[in-house]
Amino acid sequence: MSGDERKKYYVSVQAGQILQDQGAASYELEITANDEEFNQLQVMFEDLSSMDNAITGHYNYVVGLLQDEPNDSRMNAGYDAILRDIYLFIHEHGTAATRMHVESMGFLDPGRL
Repeated sequence: MSGDERKKYYVSVQAGQILQDQGAASYELEITANDEEFNQLQVMFEDLSSMDNAITGHYNYVVGLLQDEPNDSRMNAGYDAILRDIYLFIHEHGTAATRMHVESMGFLDPGRL
C-alpha cells in the first residue's frame, strides 16, 4: 500500500484515539488521512497527553506546597493550543459532517478554517 493512500479513521478527541475499525470503540469524528497525516495526528494526541500530565503534576505539586500557581495560565494556553491544532487538523481532514460539527463548536478561529 502506498503511503499516499487515504483511509477513513474514526477519532475520539476525548480518548485521544484514532481508530481504523468503526466498531472498536466510541468515537466522535470521522476523517480521511494518509499514513503521514495519521502519524501527525497521533503525535498531536501524544503531545496533548504529555501536556495534560504536566498540568496534573504541576497542580499536585503546587497544591502540596500551598503556593500560588503562576504557570497555570501558560500551561493551560499550551494545552489549548495543541487542542486547537488537533481540531484544525480534524476539520481539514474530516468528512462534511465532521467539518460541520467542528465549526459548530466555535472553538476554532473562523479565519483559520
